[in-house]
Amino acid sequence: MSNVNPIPNGFHTVTPHLVLQNASEVIEFYKKAFGAEECGRMMGPDGQKVMHAEIKIGNSMIMVGEEHPEMGFVSPLTTGQSGVTIHLYVPDVDAVFEQAVQAGATVKMPVTDMFWGDRYGMVVDPSGHNWSLATHTRDVSFEEMKQAMAASDCH
Repeated sequence: MSNVNPIPNGFHTVTPHLVLQNASEVIEFYKKAFGAEECGRMMGPDGQKVMHAEIKIGNSMIMVGEEHPEMGFVSPLTTGQSGVTIHLYVPDVDAVFEQAVQAGATVKMPVTDMFWGDRYGMVVDPSGHNWSLATHTRDVSFEEMKQAMAASDCH
């Protein structure tokens, strides 16, 4: 057996893998909205659908591919909901939030200063996936968070 790294170069231990409708269009959205870099793309036998692609946002890889309902791979647009939110830390959340909206994201929660120490907002991408966007603005202990949450409208 060769000395192959069990985690490929450029990846971390956990890598999101998103199922999309119109994957090529959504990849372009990720480029415009979040500055994604496309690292590779493999088209399906029909040459029309993305079987597998890898994009990089910041220092993190995300795998994406077209939905295939016949195989059980469906996007949030097919199911009508997503139980997953991708959290993206950025240096300027207000700028990236506006960039995402201009690129076609739907606002789910406007950017706000949150009790846990982040300036934070949420958008939904054109494929139905939730993205939380944040800039960490202050360090807050779990005890301070509990106290701040109790005093807020978030309980």
